[in-house]
Amino acid sequence: MFCRILNALDDEVISLDYPRNGDEMAVAGRIKDAMRAQCVPQIVRAWYDVVLMYRNSDPELCTGVLDSMRRYISWIDISLIVNESFTSLFFELMLVDGFPDQLRAAAASVLLAAVSKRMDSKSKLALLKSLHIRRAFGLVAGDSDSELVSGVASLLTGYAAEALECSKRLSPSDGKEISLELLNEVLPSVFYVMQSCEVDATFSIVQFLSGYVNTMKSLSMLTETQLLHVRQILEVIRVQIQFDPIYRNNLDVLDKIGREEEDRMVEFRKDLFVLLRSVGRVAPDMTQIFIRNSLASAAASSEDRNVEVVEAALSLFYALGESISDDMMRTASGQLGELVLMLLSTRFPCHSNRIVALVFLETITRYMKFVQENTQYIPVALGAFLDERGIHHSNVNVSRRASYLFMRVVKLLKAKLVPYIETILQSLQDTVAQFTRMDGSSKTQSGSEDGSHIFEAIGLLIGMEDVPLEKQSDYLAALLTPLCQQVEFALLNAQTQIPDESATNIAKIQQIIMAINALSKGFSERLVTASRPAIGLMFKQTLDVLLQLLVVFPKIVPLRCKVTSFIHRMVDTLGASVFPYLPKALEQLLAESEPKELVGFLVLLNQLICKFNTGVYDILEEVYPVIAGRLFSILPRGDIPSGPGGSTEEIRELQELQRTFYTFLHVIATHDLSPIFLSPRGQGYLDPMMQLLLHASCYHNGIAVRKACVQIIIRLIKDWCTRPYSEEKVPGFRSFVVEVFATNCCLYSVLDKSFDFRDANTLSLFGEIVLAQKVMYEKFGNDFLHHFVSKGFSNAHCHQDFVEQYCQKLQGNDIKALKSFYQYLIEHLRHQQNGSLVAR
Repeated sequence: MFCRILNALDDEVISLDYPRNGDEMAVAGRIKDAMRAQCVPQIVRAWYDVVLMYRNSDPELCTGVLDSMRRYISWIDISLIVNESFTSLFFELMLVDGFPDQLRAAAASVLLAAVSKRMDSKSKLALLKSLHIRRAFGLVAGDSDSELVSGVASLLTGYAAEALECSKRLSPSDGKEISLELLNEVLPSVFYVMQSCEVDATFSIVQFLSGYVNTMKSLSMLTETQLLHVRQILEVIRVQIQFDPIYRNNLDVLDKIGREEEDRMVEFRKDLFVLLRSVGRVAPDMTQIFIRNSLASAAASSEDRNVEVVEAALSLFYALGESISDDMMRTASGQLGELVLMLLSTRFPCHSNRIVALVFLETITRYMKFVQENTQYIPVALGAFLDERGIHHSNVNVSRRASYLFMRVVKLLKAKLVPYIETILQSLQDTVAQFTRMDGSSKTQSGSEDGSHIFEAIGLLIGMEDVPLEKQSDYLAALLTPLCQQVEFALLNAQTQIPDESATNIAKIQQIIMAINALSKGFSERLVTASRPAIGLMFKQTLDVLLQLLVVFPKIVPLRCKVTSFIHRMVDTLGASVFPYLPKALEQLLAESEPKELVGFLVLLNQLICKFNTGVYDILEEVYPVIAGRLFSILPRGDIPSGPGGSTEEIRELQELQRTFYTFLHVIATHDLSPIFLSPRGQGYLDPMMQLLLHASCYHNGIAVRKACVQIIIRLIKDWCTRPYSEEKVPGFRSFVVEVFATNCCLYSVLDKSFDFRDANTLSLFGEIVLAQKVMYEKFGNDFLHHFVSKGFSNAHCHQDFVEQYCQKLQGNDIKALKSFYQYLIEHLRHQQNGSLVAR
């Protein structure tokens, strides 16, 4: 009953494990103060007497008493508990084998509460020293699942954490060295606990070890003891990052359980790898020796039990690489060089396992800069990617990743691989054949590998100018000819195929286009147009074949997207020589008018304009009226309404189309192509275009879109309005700008309180709006100024003093001063209106 009353008092009133408000905290404080003054010493005496009397006859009762004691230690006088009588009793209970585990663990938890009690560092050090904790070290060697071992493990880790804190806070004169001695004494047992026992959830292994490693950062040289501890820390990291063998098959086939475990471990390992890199900076040689020994040990152990060990050793080396600079990686002298060579030369017995194969390839890729400097190791490195450890691995996830990593390796080594091109192509022959043969047995239909990375790697290899022209032509023809033949065969048989066959063939054609697309990335525009036009001709012939797909399969959207992507690629590769192919291509692509397709079409036109500027005028003159007609029939004049319950897919597509159209208009305007809007077939769309731009510049919820629309109008003013009072190039444009755009966009839209001057993007838009006023004054002179002041400012009830200052700033040459004053003016007008918006 005595224990139950104390526990209830703790649960209901005192304990901070439960949320308490301010009043409840004050009540608890008064009760604790009164208890300290009146009865805590008697309670403590009662605890001691009960445990001493009943420890043999009623251990369960004593366990309950110790649990009550543990609860109260955080706020009572610690000298009542940590003294000769109590400490001797606690250690007797822990160390004597005859007592039940629950009682022994309860004694350990009381000591942990005492060790964890908040106090100044000098008092804490004295407490730690008085415990002679080494007496408990042997207890953790028992059954790791037992309550006793768990309790003692928590005590030792808690003790070590407090000793570390003392070493950080105390100066040498206050006992820093003593705290380090206590820490060094307990650390071997703590390392054992970390590797062998279930650690208390409140104790962070990484946080504690990181704190300990930080104490070594300022040291010029580590002691033997510290080096020993560093090695033990590395061992703890190695053990902690190992996968549980129970998940081996799940991880290999990567089912749902395997995926979840892999994701969990990726997250769990992050902090451990940060710790590893910290250790690597403090003791680089020791870290590298440890990883070398781990790899050697893993390679020597039997295949059936070393999957997790090998994966952990390789992961350590991979993670270490993140902290090694490029220069260190290139020179890789001493231990690091030996480690890289060991990695390249070792064949692990469990290479067939997915997680081992993947981390092996990732690690080689990470250290490839060493191979870049030491080219004699290129054949060994290539072997890892080209044989059954990489691209030819039996696990499709590994072969796919190996293809991507190999492409990265080729990008890095480039010209240094020229002597090995024949060997590489020979090794990849069967992989490439999956795409080039016409027997229908291609594995590409499974979707396991789209071939793009392999073909990109080959393109990078054979597309270099270091490769002789004759060989380059042969290599490229050997790839392009069979791929194009398959497309031509599909085109010939398009009408006669049954639906299932047709779907299979279309999927295969898509993969062929992706492969050709990837292959072309290795060939520069200069090479295919200037130095080796014969290569360019081969790509032109390929483009000609692929464009026929748009005619024969006009309704297959994914196929059209792939062809569009290839046209993008050829614009970059063939440069201006692609022009003869564009009219036919654009005509076919324009045959469809779904919003998604139109977005892709506009993006292609944007690329052409950005690359060739006014060179595409004739093409644009033909297609702009068709595009404008389509878009103005699809897009609403104002905002696109959201559907009930949020945006539907259809609305999102319309929004994307609208954004892309604004970008398209911006690209036209800023590349000297605004005459397109005034062409005989284009000028019919001028009015709806200006209304769209006006609405968007004032009200669009995307600040970037508003800014782009203001920039378009500024550009059109500059292009179409030469000087004040001259003849109008575009009838009605000047009055539209002065009477409608200026007041609505440059004044009323910024007076709206939704225009947030604290937002950086909005401030950038405001800069464009101020610039627009400056340009209008330069082009229209007092016409603009008179209308803006008489209609705009007067409606906003702007004081005459402000009007005069505005005119002065506008007529001056300091745009920053104008912007600053105009912002002040707008904020003043908002305040004056007290939130009521101007009637527009």
